[in-house]
Parts: sequence; C-alpha cells; structure tokens
Amino acid sequence: MKKIFLKLHLWLSVPFGVIITLICFSGAMLVFEKEIVSLTHADYFEVTPTGSPLSVEEAANAVAATLPDDVQVTGVTVSSDLTRAYQVSLSKPHRASVSFDQYTGEVRELYKRPAFFATMFSLHRWLLGSRPEGGGIFWGKIIVGISTLLFVIVLVTGVIIWWPRNRKILKNSLKITVRQGWRRFWHGLHVAGGMYALILLLVMALTGLTWSFDWYRTGFYKLFGVEMQQQSKGAPSGGKSSAQGKEEDRGETRGKGKSTQPTFVHWQQVLEELQRRNPSYDQITISNKSASVSFSGLGNQRAADRYTFDARTGEITGTTLYKKDAAASGKMRGWIYSVHVGEWGGMLTRVLWFLAALIGTSLPLTGYYLWIRRLRHKSFSKTSSAHR
Repeated sequence: MKKIFLKLHLWLSVPFGVIITLICFSGAMLVFEKEIVSLTHADYFEVTPTGSPLSVEEAANAVAATLPDDVQVTGVTVSSDLTRAYQVSLSKPHRASVSFDQYTGEVRELYKRPAFFATMFSLHRWLLGSRPEGGGIFWGKIIVGISTLLFVIVLVTGVIIWWPRNRKILKNSLKITVRQGWRRFWHGLHVAGGMYALILLLVMALTGLTWSFDWYRTGFYKLFGVEMQQQSKGAPSGGKSSAQGKEEDRGETRGKGKSTQPTFVHWQQVLEELQRRNPSYDQITISNKSASVSFSGLGNQRAADRYTFDARTGEITGTTLYKKDAAASGKMRGWIYSVHVGEWGGMLTRVLWFLAALIGTSLPLTGYYLWIRRLRHKSFSKTSSAHR
C-alpha cells in the first residue's frame, strides 16, 4: 500500500512542486509586510504630535481639495496611536489612500504598495496573472487552487509514507543533522521538516482554498454550520485596512456631469462619540453614514463593531456589535483570513507561520534533490550490472 502512496506522492510532486514552492515562498514574504512597510515608509505613516490634532472633517476636506473631480474621499481612519497619521481612503484606484498629518495639515502622496510585496501577493494568489477582461477562465487563480489542493494530498501521502514502525525509528526520523553529509541533511529537512510544519501547512492550504473555488468555500462554511452570504459591495471593511465608502448618496455635487463628493459634516462628532463609547479602540474608520471600530488583541483580526449615523445630525442610528450582532458568515470570513496568515495568535503565531511557509518552500526542492539522486543511483546500478 505504501508503494501506491509513494507513487502518488511522487507523481503529484514532480509536476506541481515548483508552483508549490512559489506559493509558499510568496506567502512567507507577506507575513511581515505591515512591519516592514512601517519601517521603510515611516515618513508616510508616522507623525509628530504637536498640540491639538485637526478634525477628520478638516482632513477629509483638505484631501478632497487636491483630488480630480472623478475621485472622492470615502473615509478617514484614525488610530489610537497619536503618532500614526490619519489614513484618508479614496474611491479609486482600488484600495487607494493618502496619509494626512493631523498636526500640520500636510497631505502626503498617494500610497502605493511596494512593488516587491505587490509582486509577492500577485504571485501568491494568481501566479502573476490577471483576471481576463469580459470574463473567461482566470488561469492563474485556477492553477494556484489546483496546486494547493494537490499540495494537501502530497502532505497526507507524505505522512503515510513516512509513518514509522516503532518509537526508535520515529525519534531518528525527526532529526535534522548537518554532520553526516549534504544528502543526510536534505533528507532530514525534507522528512523531519515536513512533519514539524505539517499541521500549519495543512491549515494554510485548507483555508487558502476558500479563495480559489466557490464550491470549496461553500462546503467549508457548511462544515462549520455557516451559510454563505454575499458581502455587499461598498460596505465598509471595518478591519485594520482603510474603508471604502458607499458609492451612492454622496451629498453635494461639484458640478454638472461630474462625480459627487460627500459632505463631511458631523464626522468629527461621530468620531468623538465612538471614542467615548470605545475607550480601548485600536482604529476607527468614519465613512459616508457609517463607521467601524476595531480593537487590538488575539483572534479574528478583521473583527469590528459597526455603526450607522444620520449625516444631517451626526446622531448614531444603528449599532452592530461584532460579538452579539455580526453575521456568522462575516465572522467566518474574518477568521479564515486571520488563521490563513497567522495573525490570530499575535506575533508568536506569525513567526510560526513564517517558518512553516519557508519549510513548505523547501519541501519540493529537497524532494527534487532526493528524487534526482535516486534516479542517478538506479542508473549507476544498472550500468554497473551491465559491465559485470
């Protein structure tokens, strides 16, 4: 039986191993993107507190004055950290935002995701492909999904092949040694490394598949007793990222035939009310008629309390608390993301996820090395036999 699983393990690993390596490597590179970007772009995100900060209304109006007529301010995100600049989100391009120094009134340049991380994200999700215009098959997404699904099978068959007959063999096979030559080291890294990272790699793969296949995502949700719900377009994200406000009902019009710009009256009033209600908040995002409050801590990193307010008076008209009122599908979506990237347990789980992804990167490479070495050994054995 093990011979069958060995062949299955080999036949799936050889053609898809390179793709699996690329997916794991790019995923590892994204784990600490926030921290790296904060360090390399400190002048964009950080401010020096001097006196009282400007209101979010002043921030929104200042940014709006610099924008072309077809771009609108859709929200302002305020951090509890006084040294963090306001993030003013825009209607386009997708997920665009500018930084605003709330102490000096400086509007900083449009934030662009660093090319390295943009490339890593595109490689991780779509193998650098792009969605075809007018529909059609998104081959990059499909190939990543198929490779991830086969990676699960490769990991499971690897366990079956490796499973030791006794404790002594188990103990020896979980060692990675550098004192017995390169072959022994690569073999140990492939076998022992794979076993150490097995659970985390399976978790990453099984959660990652929810972005690849609709049928899998539906089944995954049902497995946890959750019915899928379509996320309304334009709804505020409410997580750690800047919100994109609703496109309709923007308020006063700039000019005939041009896009409308929302009025920002009472945004500061709403911010102060939410700060009063949530003294331990991490971030508050105010957008058109809605707001979200997120908190630091463990668990679902996209969890947020959501509010609606009357744009004419600033009065809070609706409250959806994450723990009591949030839809189960929304909670599931946030948990899947938080678990997939390792953010759910703080820095410790992120480090573990990073190391596991690096091991996942090495598994196909060490597997290729062992396979090619085995082929050469067989070829040499046949040649030696023929000369006898």
